Amino acid sequence: MARSRLTQTRLSRVLSTLGAGVLAAAGLTACVGTPGGIQAPDSWTVLTYEIADTNLEPFMMDDVEEMGVVGSQPGFNLISLVDRAEGYTDTSVLGIPDWTGAKLLEIEKGGATELADYGPLNTGDPDVLAAFISESIKAYPAANYALIISDHGASWPGVGGDESHDYDSLTLAELDQAIGAGLEEAGVDKLALLGFDACLMATYEVASTMAPHADRLVASQELEPGHGWDYTSLEAAYRGATPDELGSAIIDGFGNQALASGTENEITLSLIDLENFAAVDTAVAEFAAALTERVADVAPSVGRTLAQTLGFGTNPDPRYDTHMKDLGILAGEISVDALDVADEADAVVRAVNDVVLDKVDGQATRGATGLSIYFPPNGEFYNADYAAVAESTGWADFLTTYYAEGGQIDSGDLPDFISNDAIVQFADGGLYVSGQFGAGAEANISEAFLYYGILNGDGTISYIGERPAQVSTDGSGVASAFYNLGYLSLDDGSATSLAYLAFSQDENAGTASVSVPLEYYEPGSGTPINALLELGLDASTGSILSETYYSYNPDTSTYGELAVQPGGVIVPLVQNYDPATGQSAWASPNGVELSAELANLQYFVDPLPSGTQLVVELWVVDFGGNNDYVSALVTVP
Repeated sequence: MARSRLTQTRLSRVLSTLGAGVLAAAGLTACVGTPGGIQAPDSWTVLTYEIADTNLEPFMMDDVEEMGVVGSQPGFNLISLVDRAEGYTDTSVLGIPDWTGAKLLEIEKGGATELADYGPLNTGDPDVLAAFISESIKAYPAANYALIISDHGASWPGVGGDESHDYDSLTLAELDQAIGAGLEEAGVDKLALLGFDACLMATYEVASTMAPHADRLVASQELEPGHGWDYTSLEAAYRGATPDELGSAIIDGFGNQALASGTENEITLSLIDLENFAAVDTAVAEFAAALTERVADVAPSVGRTLAQTLGFGTNPDPRYDTHMKDLGILAGEISVDALDVADEADAVVRAVNDVVLDKVDGQATRGATGLSIYFPPNGEFYNADYAAVAESTGWADFLTTYYAEGGQIDSGDLPDFISNDAIVQFADGGLYVSGQFGAGAEANISEAFLYYGILNGDGTISYIGERPAQVSTDGSGVASAFYNLGYLSLDDGSATSLAYLAFSQDENAGTASVSVPLEYYEPGSGTPINALLELGLDASTGSILSETYYSYNPDTSTYGELAVQPGGVIVPLVQNYDPATGQSAWASPNGVELSAELANLQYFVDPLPSGTQLVVELWVVDFGGNNDYVSALVTVP
């Protein structure tokens, strides 16, 4: 049935009145009284918290329009707090002219009723979220409640980044506080469903923290394309769906919209059972304890497994890599390679399988199990803030123990190449590169890479790409790689720029991907926005299956699809190295700016011109982050 007692007018008045303590200071006031009435068991109130005071505003306004396809109807209430930015788009939404700041809307079929206009409102303030939850639930009672939070996501660091309030985001601790306080104030034990229409939020850390507040979680392990969810899928709630049916409808809608938009290659979305998540907590805690206890024996196996495990939010520049790995894949492969902890690893796999009730993945994310976990490759990239997030599970303790073990590898077992010079041979249309290292290091090596670059006339090197290399497993101590001598360029129809090509391939899935670091400049701005182009490829043909541009905000550690403005420019980057100073930096290779009309950008991989002075470096890295390389300078025939 529809909302009881409190009318739209009453709700607007209640939520607009200031001066009622902490919640009033946040911009929303506490509600007076709780409406009564018996609610139909299949009734729903869905709340959406649209943190659109960011560069994702254009995409999120499309989402609000999609909500209007469904709209509040008897037994289904759809309430949205929509905070908009200035300058990204001037479009009207559901008949309401463009605005800046936050409005509270009741979404109706084909339109919306404005319940309140708050002006500048900090959606990164947990009190604002708590008040939105409590007052909306009180005013729109139902048997089932859902909350969907939409914006940039950062995995365990949190979600959001309100641009008009110094990019204030909601940390995981603040989400815990806000949702818990809002539900308690409303007199509701739990949400039926909690959703994050944001990148990277389907993590063990998020699910474990949110478990007390919701029965089900819907979130993505991977970066989400800008179109996000298809909110017409909320029709299922109006039709009286159970929480599981609503979660599956959201997943189906997201998958279908990705297919229609050409972004299906790298998507993920999971429906996670939080009611029974305690079993995952127990399994992860016991797994972490076993790994910590046996770290000296299992660390090499863990390092190799980690390097091969599907990751999310990856970036060629490790400063912007999220270091999130698929938990189910990680535990499953450790179980095979490290028998000492196989029982505990298998328990994690079973627990994850049990709580992931439904999911969708793409060709490049094939096999994703539905939950990720934080695991940087070595202590250099570990964020000490993580300890407070994972203190109850022992996972943070394991990570610090693992990194400490990596620092104790015997000097005779470090990955040192016997010669500094790589063995090179042109054949099969490309270049074979190899080198031999001390045999004692082989068991500890976790990964290997080939980097290649162009030697410039001033003696500096412009590295233009990287690809995985192979390491022997028979005790011979050999690393090898093949480079096809191709280089990547981006073209906007009037200008062309060299670009960096980070290539990876999943032989089991038959897919490959290319990551291209970029900078984006808004019109008239000299401040770069970190960006990344992700291309999904068919490994057998090299044809492009998907392309998505993402932006990264280092202030909030969040990713989201890049939203460009007319007149903006894209600058591809390469990694420049100056041997004279030993300094390297990501920079434009030639100062060329490309028009940011993304649909018009084309990508070309051409063979390096004959006579090019090519530098190749073959690196091996062990689980402790210790590394060495061999190199060669060759002339392309």
